Formats: sequence, structure tokens, C-alpha cells
Amino acid sequence: MRVVSHAARLQDDTMLAPWLFTIARNLFTSYCRSRLIAYDAASLACLWPVPPAHPSPFEMAAAGELQRRVEVALARLPGAYREALLLVAMEQFTPTEAASVCGITPEAMRQRLKRARAMLARRMEENDPAPLPVGTEVFP
Repeated sequence: MRVVSHAARLQDDTMLAPWLFTIARNLFTSYCRSRLIAYDAASLACLWPVPPAHPSPFEMAAAGELQRRVEVALARLPGAYREALLLVAMEQFTPTEAASVCGITPEAMRQRLKRARAMLARRMEENDPAPLPVGTEVFP
């Protein structure tokens, strides 16, 4: 209903995907606020589908562990940084489009992305198990 009621405001140069995503984001935020619901990366993770594949059992286990580590690291990021990463990495918005969705300048989004990537890398290192020594066989 929001799309239909505000469609008349669209200008010729409006990028439709960020505009629609902004509406959805604002509705979700309003819904959570109205019900005093705190949302985090774990609750949003299901919104970004994972493409189906047919990996080996080892690849599935390794991918599952990596996904779990990424989800944990993402959940530990402040919301604004988590949102920036998800918009650009998962939704494949450009930083300018993501900035439009978040209501900030493109430069602020680029800074937010830079900081978010650095924070995510640190969090991933913190949760990284000790690497195996070179030459160690995994399956003897």
C-alpha cells in the first residue's frame, strides 16, 4: 500500500530498488518499534537467501562452520555497521544506493562500510580457531 500511495512522488531518475528497500526497511523498523521488539542479525539472517549448491560433505561442514562464525561476528557488530554490510554485500546495492536507503550521505556510507569491514575482520579473527601447522594431515 505504501508503494502505491507514494508512487506519484517518484521522479524520473529515482532508482526503484533502493526506494522499495527503503520503504520495506522503514516499515520493518516501525513494526519493531511499535511492538518493542529488538531485532538483530540472527533474526534478519533468514531474509537473505543462500543459493543452493551440491558441495561435498566436507565442504558442507566447512561452509556451515564459516557461516556460523560470520553470523556470530555480524551479530556482534553495532546495528548501523551490520546494516551497511548486509545492504552492500548481500543485497548488492552500491554504497550510494545503500546510503540512500539509510538516509545518509554516500561518503558517510563508505566510511561506515570501511569501519564495518574492519570490525568484522577483527571479530572473525577473535573467533578463529588456531590454524593447523603446515604439513598436518587432516585425514591421516
